[in-house]
Amino acid sequence: MEKDFDKWNKEKKRVHALAIGHDFFFHEREVWWCAIGANVGVEADGKHDSFERPVLVVRKFNKDMFWGVPFTSRARAGEYFVKTAHDRGISWAALSQLRTWSSKRLLRKIGKISEHDFTAVVRGIGNLTKSETPQ
Repeated sequence: MEKDFDKWNKEKKRVHALAIGHDFFFHEREVWWCAIGANVGVEADGKHDSFERPVLVVRKFNKDMFWGVPFTSRARAGEYFVKTAHDRGISWAALSQLRTWSSKRLLRKIGKISEHDFTAVVRGIGNLTKSETPQ
């Protein structure tokens, strides 16, 4: 599948130019459609004209920046995925795709996941960051 980096570059410029209003709020545990773009290699890509994908807000640093995990609707198993439920159905959090995002990328709020599911996602991220030292 050919990626349209030129089209994403135009959309990225539009997203970058957006102003964040003083009345814009987002919170941890929320799921948003997020303009994540056309990315390199195995990095998660957005879909449609806005290059969007659902993203879970894992940690809000300030009104401009957060850690987020993209969701996939395809059933996945293993330590890199956590099954979650939100207002629009079931998704799998792609833990290995955790990254820092600008809040300018947030397009539309989808809903919120349960505290139980959020704890599972955070625990899964923590498990991925533990390094095992050889004995």
